[in-house]
Amino acid sequence: MKRILVVSDSHGAVDKLDLILTSQPQARIVFHLGDGARDLELIKHKYPNKYFHQVAGNCDFYSHLPEEIVDEIEGKRFFACHGHTLRVKYGRSALAEAARSEKASVALYGHTHIQDTTYDNGLLIFNPGSVREGKFGAIDVAENGILPVLLNLD
Repeated sequence: MKRILVVSDSHGAVDKLDLILTSQPQARIVFHLGDGARDLELIKHKYPNKYFHQVAGNCDFYSHLPEEIVDEIEGKRFFACHGHTLRVKYGRSALAEAARSEKASVALYGHTHIQDTTYDNGLLIFNPGSVREGKFGAIDVAENGILPVLLNLD
């Protein structure tokens, strides 16, 4: 089994982001879904054993990060974005369509600050919530499937 840590919307809460990264030593892969690119840059050197994926959020001004990324992990395709360009505050249909166009099994997004685990015709749609509010998530990938887990620092 491989644990993937998913965080988003740290908005300057570097200490909370650091606590979350420390709390998940088994997670070697980390997705940061935007609105905190600078936060991660300040501390990721402390975690040389972790591989970081990042996308730009609507508050990551002047970022050169991509708005969307796709990666394959343990045979599963992950589509990751912040979500603002896909208008996720008004629904997840554009997100699901974008993920399906990339043949993804999992669509990761942030922006709303609301934790979400939804299945849409075989597509896992996952929002870890806001690091600033102590919310984050993990996805365990095993041979027999994908298990999403919503977590809280409290």
